Parts: sequence; structure tokens; C-alpha cells
Amino acid sequence: MASLLYVCVRPEMGAADAEHASFRRALGADVVDRLDLLDERLDPDRLERYRGVVVGGSPFNVSDPSKSSAQLRVEADLERIAGAAMEARIAAFFTCFSIGVLTRMLGGEVANDTPESASATVIQTTDAGAADPVFGPSAPALTVFTAHKESAVEVPEGAVLLAMNDVCPVQAYRVGTHLYAAQFHPEPTPRDFADRMTFYRTTGYFDPEEFDLVQGQVLAASVTEGAALLRRFAERFAA
Repeated sequence: MASLLYVCVRPEMGAADAEHASFRRALGADVVDRLDLLDERLDPDRLERYRGVVVGGSPFNVSDPSKSSAQLRVEADLERIAGAAMEARIAAFFTCFSIGVLTRMLGGEVANDTPESASATVIQTTDAGAADPVFGPSAPALTVFTAHKESAVEVPEGAVLLAMNDVCPVQAYRVGTHLYAAQFHPEPTPRDFADRMTFYRTTGYFDPEEFDLVQGQVLAASVTEGAALLRRFAERFAA
């Protein structure tokens, strides 16, 4: 039985398939089961079979003024996963869009005034991050891939800020002992991220006329610590 579950919230199946492979490689696990929330509702009984859950990215935004029924259903299921992790029944690592869902769930504010385009970005760990078992070995700073239009205005009540930078003040936080949330994408290699860009060429994460330039910068980046975070998450909670 697999002890890890990848939760997909991407409508683009090509990007989702590649993201699943990226998470499997970064987690260091031969088997990482997959649940596509756009196609299948969350089954709480199935969730309880896993020790660790990772949630991938999505073009959805919590701050979207108009949402489809599918997006609303996905957000509700992500809140259920977060609830299980806050109760330490499972461990979860939320990324990208899902940190917004969690922030709102905790009563925090999500806004679109600190976006980051598709790029490799340096983030700094806080004192709490340096002491954290997952983030600590990467202190005091790590380079990760970002691409988002919204983010948390400040760390929500009940959460511990783990990482930040000047552009986006809330890059990662922890709730309790079993729930991590990151604004950035920890799983892709430069090649993975460059390939993912092709699915989102005209969706506002970078200037489409500068695609070749941005992709070249991504491919030239040295990014390894995001995967190291996921490996430590898997070793701590799902080994």
C-alpha cells in the first residue's frame, strides 16, 4: 500500500501528469498514488489510508470573483484535507493555490498585490523555519520556483511563518505539527518547470512574447532545495 498521495487540482491533464511525476521524484518514492479532485470527490475513508498528502498547483485563485462549481468543490475538499492534517490524522504539504485555500480557512486575507512571475526566487527562512524539521536543514535561504497571482497578506492566526522574501512576505508556514503550506512550487526541476510553462503560456504568469527568454532563465537556474523539503517531509511522516 502506498503511504503517499498526490492530490491534483489542475484542469490541464498534461501538466498534471508531469506534476505527478515531479512529486514522485522529489519525494523519493516509487509509488505515489493520485487523486484528481476535478474528476473525483474526496473520500474521507480513502484519505485515512495515507500517511502523507501533497497538493499540487492550479491556475485557480481563491480571490477569483467568479468560480465554477468544480472550483468550489475542490476548495471544499482541500479544506477537509487541511482539517485532517490539523488534527494530525495525516500529514499534508499544500502548495501554490492551496495555500490560499488554507489561509482563507484560517481567517486570513488573500490578495493579488504581491504576485511573482514564473522564475527562480530566493526565499529566507525565519527563526521558526530554521528550527523546523522540514525547513531547518535548508536554512538560512533556498532557491525555489514561483509563479502566482495571489498570496497571503500576512501569516494567518494559528500558523507559524517558516519562510518569506521581500516580494512575497508569506512564502511558507506550518499549522500544528502535520500541515505545511508553501506559496512556491517545491517539486519541479528546472526542466520540469520549463516544460510546465508551455501549458500556461498565455495565462498571465509571464509575458508570452518573452517565453524563450523566461524559459532560458528557468533552465539555467540552480534549484534543488524545494525537492529536499519534500524528501524530508516524506521521510518524517511517511517513511
